[in-house]
Amino acid sequence: MFTRRTLMAAAALAALVAAAPACADDLADMPREKVELVAPPFIHSHEEATQRPPAVIQFRMTIQEKDMVIDEQGTKIHAMTFNGSIPGPMMVVHQGDYVELTLINPDTNTMAHNIDFHAATGALGGAALSLINPGEQVTIRWKATRAGVFVYHCAPGGPMIPWHVVSGMNGAVMVLPRDGLRDENGKPLHYDRAYYIGEQDFYVPRDDKGHFKSYETLADSYPDTEEVMRRLVPSHVVFNGKEGALTGKNALNAKVGETVLFIHSEANRDSRPHIIGGHGDYVWETGKFANPPEKDLETWFIRGGSAGAALYTFREPGLYAYVSHNLIEAVELGATAHIKVEGQWNDDLMKQVSPPGPIGAETTGSIESGQGAHAN
Repeated sequence: MFTRRTLMAAAALAALVAAAPACADDLADMPREKVELVAPPFIHSHEEATQRPPAVIQFRMTIQEKDMVIDEQGTKIHAMTFNGSIPGPMMVVHQGDYVELTLINPDTNTMAHNIDFHAATGALGGAALSLINPGEQVTIRWKATRAGVFVYHCAPGGPMIPWHVVSGMNGAVMVLPRDGLRDENGKPLHYDRAYYIGEQDFYVPRDDKGHFKSYETLADSYPDTEEVMRRLVPSHVVFNGKEGALTGKNALNAKVGETVLFIHSEANRDSRPHIIGGHGDYVWETGKFANPPEKDLETWFIRGGSAGAALYTFREPGLYAYVSHNLIEAVELGATAHIKVEGQWNDDLMKQVSPPGPIGAETTGSIESGQGAHAN
């Protein structure tokens, strides 16, 4: 199960932990705030801009190894998760705050786990300081020095890293500027709602008849899964852990006139978010708020191992599709979400001028209202 490479990587992590200097808690007098995390696509309550001084923001996450169904056909995987969701919960702080995370690995789990924060400064993003076996917990702290949205993921060493990541162990952190988001001229930007969409690629092995395989245990699934991973062709590409997780009754909601912040992460592969019938009014394609946002994008690019953010103010009601614009992945593999937008239709923005009819038939005039086909 565990290769020599894996054992060597684990030993290297242990050596780094042992070498870490011990120090007293020199932030004892700093304000502290405990935050209860929520499952994506939702994000815990937070201020867009803040007047308070920097604080220690405290979070707790429990690692869960669990069976999860990932498509409408009932395909089941042995998932590895932060707090039971794919992706893991989003953590929001402000630049200059400290993130203090207590990570718990229950004794019911079978694997060693840790966390690598792309937002953190320090070797391995905290992975060496957070490696814990089943039955252990650890608390680590890091200073949020850079504003933006960033990926976090499990990184226990060697070939365990990609396996844990594509089994669901990834999430995102948003570090907001203390004065909030700004446009290219420094004008404040505001959002009414925020949603976190975590794109996930799965690599489920098939049997000789082409059916997805299932396994008794997480460890049993590894050899076949590694073989599929090495081909770099995912069996599923989904949002928030499952085909249909953000469609139908699980669709996101908004209203005409509301500005929505969409945070999109992909811990392993590139992605191309696109709102069918909408745009990215302001887009931080690389996810870093110190850079001016791009404007009016139709599709934006999220590099594998990163997160991006986009603001859009909805101007028409209807059912919008939010997709990865590799349309094969969106339609065939599952990378689609829906947004139900309520409000009054505006004929000036879009209108069916004449109804469908035979080719060559004379147009008799325009339709008086926007009740024609405008579903997105």
